Amino acid sequence: MKLTVVGCSGSFPSAESACSSYLIEAEGYRLLLDLGNGALGELQKYCGLYDVDAIVLSHLHPDHCIDMCGYFVARYYRHEGGRPKPVPVYGPSGTERRLITAYDDTPDESSMREVFDFHTLTSGTTLTLGPLTVRSARVAHPVETYGFRIEHDGRSLCYSGDTGSCGALTELAADVDLFLCEASFIHGKEDAPGVHLNGLQAGECAQRAGAQRLLLTHIPPWTDAQVNLRDAKSAFDGPVELARPGAVHEI
Repeated sequence: MKLTVVGCSGSFPSAESACSSYLIEAEGYRLLLDLGNGALGELQKYCGLYDVDAIVLSHLHPDHCIDMCGYFVARYYRHEGGRPKPVPVYGPSGTERRLITAYDDTPDESSMREVFDFHTLTSGTTLTLGPLTVRSARVAHPVETYGFRIEHDGRSLCYSGDTGSCGALTELAADVDLFLCEASFIHGKEDAPGVHLNGLQAGECAQRAGAQRLLLTHIPPWTDAQVNLRDAKSAFDGPVELARPGAVHEI
């Protein structure tokens, strides 16, 4: 598998990065994880607009899904070459309604369905998407949110989504080759259980899970990423990096 970081800023875009979006590729198949603020423009650097094979949304906060509205425009109103067939979209309950409400001016109630083939996620669901196996688990966030484990040819990637500390995430990341984990808060500064992880907690989770590598993501512009990197390294024995837009990780 190949992971390309399309965007990795938490909560809102930074001057350097769009919000959460990650492109997974294997055997020519392209899976997109999340499509937050600013990510649709960045995606076009790494993938054609109509070359995405499936989309999985961890949750319905704008920094993870709002650019689906722009993607609707690109797919629905495409004239040259004709409208592409609907792309499968897997998300929490109410995904279609949330996007219709956010866009606020779809031609009719069925328009989103003409370009997006919506499917509702549940905890423990296992999907076969092309050559990829994707397992979901509900994680600890104020809204319905999922983390994912993606496997291909004996290799594995875990994406935390947005979450506080929870056993479901540790289980999902067990022995994973690459753990793409959020680290929004700073240890000792913010304390809001069930919302986000800090760098120390991300490192502790990776250590408990026996992950091989840790990649910290979803760090908001106001958070000092170097502090979170230091804290994660203090708790995790393996390699730790910060996610950076455009970075490619082979798995």
